[in-house]
Amino acid sequence: MFVGKGGVGKTTLACARAMSCARAGQRILVASLDQAHSLGDALGFRFAHDAGTVPGITQVVPGLEVIELDSLALLEDRFGTVAALLGADPGHDHGLDLSALDPAEITGLPGVQELLMLVEIAQYAAEDEWDAIVLDCPPTADMLRIVTAPETMLGYLDRVWPPHQRMMSSIGTDIRRAVLAATVQRIVAAVTEVRDLLADTERTSARLITLAERVSVAESARVRSATALLGLRLDAVVVNKVLAPVPPPGPEPQHPAVRWYLNRCAEQFDVIAGLRRSMPEIPVLVAGHTGAEPVGIGPLAALSYVVAEDAVGSESELDDRVRLDSGGVVRDDPGSAPPHDTDTAASGVRLESGAGLQSVYAMRIHLPVADPATLRLGRVEDDLIVGADGVRRRLRLAPVLRRCTVSTAELDNGYLVIRFRPDPQEWPQ
Repeated sequence: MFVGKGGVGKTTLACARAMSCARAGQRILVASLDQAHSLGDALGFRFAHDAGTVPGITQVVPGLEVIELDSLALLEDRFGTVAALLGADPGHDHGLDLSALDPAEITGLPGVQELLMLVEIAQYAAEDEWDAIVLDCPPTADMLRIVTAPETMLGYLDRVWPPHQRMMSSIGTDIRRAVLAATVQRIVAAVTEVRDLLADTERTSARLITLAERVSVAESARVRSATALLGLRLDAVVVNKVLAPVPPPGPEPQHPAVRWYLNRCAEQFDVIAGLRRSMPEIPVLVAGHTGAEPVGIGPLAALSYVVAEDAVGSESELDDRVRLDSGGVVRDDPGSAPPHDTDTAASGVRLESGAGLQSVYAMRIHLPVADPATLRLGRVEDDLIVGADGVRRRLRLAPVLRRCTVSTAELDNGYLVIRFRPDPQEWPQ
């Protein structure tokens, strides 16, 4: 998936990268999650969006297919079937009438649109029809909300209607309640598949698209922190629209336009150098400025050669992976290993010192926080709530830590270290 700066710029990079993969003989699907429909703008044609129908897949060039996902059309298609099932037993009235709801109203509920699109993508990935699926994602803030939607929904469902209660309802005599329980269980299974796909660092990774601007780089640092907390593997940062260097100027007076260009180049190169220093473990790739905006199949095909050689092609080991960039995701053989260390919130727990009630357990979470002042910690029953740089995640504690209380927490060289001590009221005597 391509995440980062929104707009057609990131979308053109996603399309160009997909075209370079297709030219190499791979089967590629580019799917747009961006409701602004920048994918059609970049390709130079308009997708059919007929009311009440789910848009289909369109072949652009041999080996490359595209689709723009319409969340409202998906909801109308999925919700209509569920409402018909739940309304099949008019003899019982339990105060539940989903047929009275309009799909357009449901899309206003937080996370519904995002989940529908992600479930659709997971189904495409399960079909094994393509070598890679590239997602054209919305801007950063929206994309982070999409990534958190599966885990958030599963957590809410488990607390509002626990699994054991759903199971009892599914085998009860109340037909409508049984149908509802079965439907919810299908939803849970689909959302769990999405969550597991996003968390699978061997199949899914994120590629951050940014600009050579200090404000954009500051945003990139927060996104890096967010992806680590959310368990996404950030495999590269692509700096887009970088000006080409020019020979040193001669002794003659410079035209103002030349001075502006040289100063802008120096600023961009300084920003890129700073970005590489701040993320030494993540490849920082450069995509040069193409001049005229590449819109349409022909210009994108030309850009695909530049992208393959200058920006992404230098990392051949990344060719067949699932990518999460502001423009795309690519899926490959799940048995392959990541090309370099993952940048995720995978946590480890170890006994640091002591024994019994004097034990000290340490939990380490990889979390390169951009602004330490935003770090927040909380605990709800057996879950630890971690927030940083505008993102919050609920993490299930290891069994041994559920009988402990938090003692201290500190940031240590890109890691959040939380120490626990046994709770005398809960610890086995």
